[in-house]
Amino acid sequence: MDFIVRFLICNAFIAAIVGIILAVRHGLKGLLSARRIYQLWFLLLALLAVPFLPVDMPRFGQMLTWFTTAGTRPVSGASTAYEAAGTVTQDTSSDWLNDFSISVSRKAPDAAVMLLLVIWIGGMIAMLVMLAASFHRLNEIRRSSTSLQNAHVLALYSSCLQEAGIGRNIPIRATAFLTSPVITGFLKPCIYLPLHLISDGHPDDIRYMLLHELQHYRHKDALVNNLTNAAKVLYWFNPFVWIAFKEMQGDREAACDSAVLKMLNRADYEKYGHTLINYAEKISLVPFPLASGIGGDPKQLRRRVMNIASYRPESASKRILGLCIYCLTALALFGTAPALSTYASGKDYYDFNTKEAQISYPDLSSYFSGYDGTFVLYDTAADSWLIYDEENAALRVSPNSTYKIYAALLGLETGIITPGMTRMEWDGKLHPFDEWNQDQDLESAMRNSVNWYFQSIDRQAGAASVHAFLKQMHYGNEDNSGGADSYWMESSLKISAIEQVELLRLLYEYDLPADKSSIDAVKDALLLSQDGDTALYGKTGTGRVDGRDVNGSFVGWVELPGRTCLFAVNIRGDSEATGAAASRTAQSILSDMQFLD
Repeated sequence: MDFIVRFLICNAFIAAIVGIILAVRHGLKGLLSARRIYQLWFLLLALLAVPFLPVDMPRFGQMLTWFTTAGTRPVSGASTAYEAAGTVTQDTSSDWLNDFSISVSRKAPDAAVMLLLVIWIGGMIAMLVMLAASFHRLNEIRRSSTSLQNAHVLALYSSCLQEAGIGRNIPIRATAFLTSPVITGFLKPCIYLPLHLISDGHPDDIRYMLLHELQHYRHKDALVNNLTNAAKVLYWFNPFVWIAFKEMQGDREAACDSAVLKMLNRADYEKYGHTLINYAEKISLVPFPLASGIGGDPKQLRRRVMNIASYRPESASKRILGLCIYCLTALALFGTAPALSTYASGKDYYDFNTKEAQISYPDLSSYFSGYDGTFVLYDTAADSWLIYDEENAALRVSPNSTYKIYAALLGLETGIITPGMTRMEWDGKLHPFDEWNQDQDLESAMRNSVNWYFQSIDRQAGAASVHAFLKQMHYGNEDNSGGADSYWMESSLKISAIEQVELLRLLYEYDLPADKSSIDAVKDALLLSQDGDTALYGKTGTGRVDGRDVNGSFVGWVELPGRTCLFAVNIRGDSEATGAAASRTAQSILSDMQFLD
């Protein structure tokens, strides 16, 4: 049901895209051929399909990264991050990993969204009925038409096929129910000529009209007609789409005019223009949507006559310049594709600056079997990054209980708790986990992921202070609007794995705007295991929606003699994507890197 809301939002971007195409078309008209101007609308057609694609569109910055780093990335983990100076022995029998989580529910669609969906579907049905009526009318014309018998027109038509370089024998039929010639059908094309044109038309006029219709066939305009009709069904409510397609129709006819003029002698240009003028009254009627004709509305016909009068064959330099303009326009417009993707509209990405960073991109897919996910590691000794699945590493997701690291820091910085006094009394309210139904201090609350402890900190601090703290920390999207007690649980607050590691690095290096004593208290609460000079710190988080674990995270660092490796793991799936599972994934990777024993 989120689709309909995101789809409506996409239409605002579509309006802007139409405006950009109209601006390019008008402002650079003198630099673009009629055919190239018409092809600008193909970009719109492609982008109109994006909201319905069940895939995530690559971001503009990511596409640039592909081009600028092509062939330069290591495909294996040949990084200094693998050269471990020591290991941490992990005691898997201990109870340090209590990944408790509470399920949240997705809201059912409200009445307004349902009404919008019903209206949209109703409009599509009405459009389909109109198309069906048009198809029925075309069938009636086809059944009432007769094979062309006029020998002179048939000879003229055969000559036109040769001029246009078309080897296919496209049927031509006569009908009394049309005022101008049209061509219909993509797989089985057919040209229909009105009887009055056959009997009264001048051979030159008939020739020009036939050449025009054959250009529609050569450039597959029947297929484009089908695509535009499909777009009209889906976007029936968007006036900008209708405006665009009306302009597109005029540009299509102008492109066919130019294609005909390209085949004619210069002396015939004026005659071709006179054909449009002489038959303006009859061909100005817009043909039904399943056909391509020579006509258009009076305004379009006037513009076409002006284009014919000013037509000059396109030079090679103008052709190259037009192609460059077209490619730049396409690049700019397709940069908006992620904004149009309803599949990705709910996604937010962190713009990670990779230009000056030393990064390796190993293939760790074998560790993520059955899950979408990422692993990010920063090695302080080598000042190097290791990133598996860069797109997922930049994708912001709900932090869930990993946010409690910073909720604790908020409590310490506001004085709600202090390094020497972090104890909170249990209010007697029963919770689903026995470990929660007792008094807590920061260490036990972090180890047992006790929601009420950190929710109490937030309530005492207040929503405004929480928001100010998020902005001060630059924590992900800094959005705590999703409810005072749940904004970090599959709600409004989101952060990427890369940002998790960057924040952990600042925390570890005492580079956050917080007292050293507060940071030390948080660090102590995150300690999971220690063996001599080496230690493992971390926090899990599980996103549970409607009883299913869909988002698991584990963030922390391994402290070794002479180096520290900070990491973040995120896994996502339809079920069993827990913080505990993310922890096991992290331990496997770190163990194979020889950071953990």
